[in-house]
Amino acid sequence: MAPVRSQGGMPIASALRVATIALVVMIAGMAIAGAGMLALHRLFSLALPAHPAADAALTVIFGVAACMVYYWGTDRILSLLLPARGSNAPANIALAAEIRPWLFLGPALLILAVYLVYPVFNSLWLATRGADGETFIGARNFAWLATDALFWECMKNNLLWLIVVPALTTLFGLIAAALTDRIAWGNFAKSLIFMPMAISFIGASVIWKFIYDFRAEGSEQIGLLNAVVTAFGFKPQAWIALPFWNSFFLMAILIWIQTGFAMVILSAALRGIPEETVEAAVIDGASPWQIFWKIKVPQIWGTIAVVWTTVTILVLKVFDIVLAMTNGQWGTQVLANYMFDWMFRGLDFGRASTIALVIMAMVAPIMVWNIREARRDM
Repeated sequence: MAPVRSQGGMPIASALRVATIALVVMIAGMAIAGAGMLALHRLFSLALPAHPAADAALTVIFGVAACMVYYWGTDRILSLLLPARGSNAPANIALAAEIRPWLFLGPALLILAVYLVYPVFNSLWLATRGADGETFIGARNFAWLATDALFWECMKNNLLWLIVVPALTTLFGLIAAALTDRIAWGNFAKSLIFMPMAISFIGASVIWKFIYDFRAEGSEQIGLLNAVVTAFGFKPQAWIALPFWNSFFLMAILIWIQTGFAMVILSAALRGIPEETVEAAVIDGASPWQIFWKIKVPQIWGTIAVVWTTVTILVLKVFDIVLAMTNGQWGTQVLANYMFDWMFRGLDFGRASTIALVIMAMVAPIMVWNIREARRDM
């Protein structure tokens, strides 16, 4: 009878053996590295004067050293457990080769489990609880969500963001990538377009608050947009308070930030297009417009889709811009900001977790598809 095999083809018994040895060695390595570095950190902290900068420097230095000690230590422990000598040397070498990658991946997988997997199950648990996070109320939070008017306003706004932001970000990024590759000072132009990526969402919101700033009619307008409007003889507007249109003014901030990301990715894809296809199109008499849309774009469609979906995932989680600009007022509320309100202002962990699960349910399929497409392209 053939041994039972795991999905990857390894027998279950062998897989369990690899997992057990890897776990034991990983725990031992982490214990040794952690204890050693904590002891050294404590020793140096006592010797050096107490100062936040010194503490930060010691933490960075000994944190990196702990990682190095962990990798070196686990490799040594594995070599002692499975020595590459004696009659069992070939089997030990083969088994060690299967275990060693898991030792290197183990800490990262553990961190992912703690910071990604655990919150999902905790949110599922909290979604069935009341405001205190303890009292079991079943599916009452989901029933509330289905009838909550503000939740449906958030869904409408998120849908609007999903339609506008990924489309315009990808389009502007594609245009910028195509144009900057054709001019002598293209690298400088790319730097300027990419620069907003270095600014935090809150920082960008503060910048755009000055652009949208509103003062009463007759007063000096310090907002750039109202200064231009009044210069042409029109009345100043409170742009971020205009119903419906204010959401588009908030979207402009995210488009401004993410266009640089789209440009860099798409520029690399455009440069990867074989020159032979472009030369053949030129010989056949195709115009630059036709070459771009009918020759180049179809060849980088996979990259365009990855950029589109990456921005889409970001849009589903948009929070900082809405919080800093309007705090969800004037009909601009979105799901992430609504979750924040219930968690930290309403102090209702159950309802906040329910909204978080909705966001996760919207993000997960797009993220899975994005990863599959990226792996297929690679």
